Amino acid sequence: MKFNTKAIHGGQENIDPAYNSVMPPIYQTSTFKQDKIGNHPEFEYSRSGNPTRAAFEKSIASLENGTYGLAFGSGLAAIDAVLKLLKPGDEVVCTSDLYGGSYRLFTKIYEDFGIKFRFIDMSEAAKIEQYINEDTKLIWVETPTNPMMNIIDVQAVAGISKSHKILLAVDNTFATPYLQRPLGLGADIVMHSATKYLGGHSDVVMGALVVKEESLAKKLYFIQNASGAVPGPQDCFLALRGVKTLHVRMQRHCENGKSIAHFLKSHANVERVYWPGFDDHPSHQIATKQMTDYGGMVSFTTKKGTMDSAVNVVERLKVFTLAESLGGVESLAGHPATMTHASIPKEEREKTGVVDSLIRLSVGIEDIDDLIADLEQALI
Repeated sequence: MKFNTKAIHGGQENIDPAYNSVMPPIYQTSTFKQDKIGNHPEFEYSRSGNPTRAAFEKSIASLENGTYGLAFGSGLAAIDAVLKLLKPGDEVVCTSDLYGGSYRLFTKIYEDFGIKFRFIDMSEAAKIEQYINEDTKLIWVETPTNPMMNIIDVQAVAGISKSHKILLAVDNTFATPYLQRPLGLGADIVMHSATKYLGGHSDVVMGALVVKEESLAKKLYFIQNASGAVPGPQDCFLALRGVKTLHVRMQRHCENGKSIAHFLKSHANVERVYWPGFDDHPSHQIATKQMTDYGGMVSFTTKKGTMDSAVNVVERLKVFTLAESLGGVESLAGHPATMTHASIPKEEREKTGVVDSLIRLSVGIEDIDDLIADLEQALI
């Protein structure tokens, strides 16, 4: 079954044996009737499992060419579940350029529990080796990175992780399984903030994990149930509704993203544009190898290079909405230094390129002429 068909039908066989509805029903229930003690049905309590949640979990597992899917109340809850596989004294090697919420979770929560994080530049995978020791239990990769659009060679990193028998987890939020499938490149765990492109309509907050290996899935299912950071059935219904149009939305996101990137690159008031589709992007060849297109996320810096110049641009936008998040049908603009990456100390974020003049665009699926006109009037 090819991807476009999987988006609609993947994992959705016999989704409603009671009435044969085309879409999975919203099972808005906390518990399920049991016939007798000791005879446990498939679903008994909605924290442990719910038919609507199961439908979404099967769908995302299918799209990622995985075997087991797990849904969580947010992307950070999904990351939190992965970190609960670790114990005090363990070490994690992770991308230095990553989402501010991930950085906050790593440094403000799990470092206090005795887990050490090494934030490194992974643009050259071979350099990761020097940061691995007997305590390293996890490599955390985000690609494309947020917001600098750096690309990490998942297959090369997977070779390193397997040689050291440590887990490799990949945050696939920006690319989605439409553009990139890390399990096929050797990753052990794929993470999504389903709030973003998977849901696609800015109306749900959810996270997801996908794995292939049964023993790893069992550990994560135990954590999911024991910790209880699960989404409700309404959220799962909305996310699954979004997944069914992922392929058509991503086509337009990519088309519009390309047009916006080229427009910005030629604009006199733009200093630099970050988009992996450019031939001169340092990781363009890796992106071309492991992705089917370059996505709808574009970041750029203003020519003046100041906080005020970036703020003035985003506040003048009319079609692009100044807001947190990304991946919805509507175009969003953000200022990472004061929004998504505000939790990262200024000195640390600037090392990765997240300077005060950086603007991040989540390019939506509106008419491209309207989006370009909006940027044109804002970049005065």
